[in-house]
Amino acid sequence: MQQARVRLAGTHPEDLDDICDDVREIAEKTGVTLSGPIPLPTKTLEIPSRKSPDGEGTATWEHWEMRVHKRLIDLDADERALRQLMRVQVPNEVSIEIVLED
Repeated sequence: MQQARVRLAGTHPEDLDDICDDVREIAEKTGVTLSGPIPLPTKTLEIPSRKSPDGEGTATWEHWEMRVHKRLIDLDADERALRQLMRVQVPNEVSIEIVLED
């Protein structure tokens, strides 16, 4: 049977966990096997910038940071399960990728 691999990425881990709970409920209702959610390493993007715009004064810096959290879920590619998975409401700041594998 084919496997469906669901990759989730976003800046808010609470949103990712909510979507993972929805996928888990779909798997329980349809009776397909579920593996995950597997938390992948968090990618940290840091941007240091000078506080003074003209370069005069003391060299003080602001550090901005954005963290990208990722989750990975594997489940059997049942037609009913995939149809319900496509109907899950995903926030704008969360990206979802569904890949079918043999």
